[in-house]
Amino acid sequence: MKRAFQVVGWLSVLAIMWPRAAFAMHIMEGFLPPKWCLVWAVPTAVMVAFGLISINRQLKDNPKLKMMLALSAAYAFVMSALKIPSVTGSCSHPTGMGLGAVLFGPAAMAVVGIIVLLFQALLLAHGGLTTLGANGFSMAVMGPVVSYGLYKMLDKAKASKGVSVFVSAFAGSLATYVVTSLQLALAFPAEVGGVAASFAKFAGIFAVTQLPLSAVEGLLTVYVFNFLMEYNQQELSDLNLLELPIKSA
Repeated sequence: MKRAFQVVGWLSVLAIMWPRAAFAMHIMEGFLPPKWCLVWAVPTAVMVAFGLISINRQLKDNPKLKMMLALSAAYAFVMSALKIPSVTGSCSHPTGMGLGAVLFGPAAMAVVGIIVLLFQALLLAHGGLTTLGANGFSMAVMGPVVSYGLYKMLDKAKASKGVSVFVSAFAGSLATYVVTSLQLALAFPAEVGGVAASFAKFAGIFAVTQLPLSAVEGLLTVYVFNFLMEYNQQELSDLNLLELPIKSA
């Protein structure tokens, strides 16, 4: 676990030093009309409430999972802070939510995601407070839900751990951007073509950079998960993600 935190630490330095454009994929402060801020804040708040219950239950049953939850949060913070310039002066970035979704479920990651987004809004000028609900819904709610659902489906289908983790992290990251594009399209429909045309425009802007970024995030998530499988087998077993061999008496 110490080595994993060292890797995340170096990624944190890179995230802080990485050059940033003025506009990133998180919806910026004041960009959404108040009505849409409220629309997205309500379901996000509900999911966060469920997440607090989920985290409390999991840590109460096994306090040793605190370090792994902290690692998931650090991974999400670092990955989502690595912004890559895209077209039209905007940015794309990984989300880092897939790992925690696989480990702790989507509800717990709603809490982690909101904390990550809050720190980024306050410290990195990435996102905003009025748009916290909207950004939270796309990255901290829908992204983890997609990641968790796909991982469970692939796991039941007896896919390898590597394939399951890669697909879940890749799809969860991509789903975040699809939802954000929909949020922007609903708030700002095109004069010609309405919401559909606006969605195509917003989604197309980020598709060029987000597809390869999601693939890279999937590979990095597999690397971290493999590390946990090697050095944290007991914790993964406690989370029902790994079956340990039965020791003979």
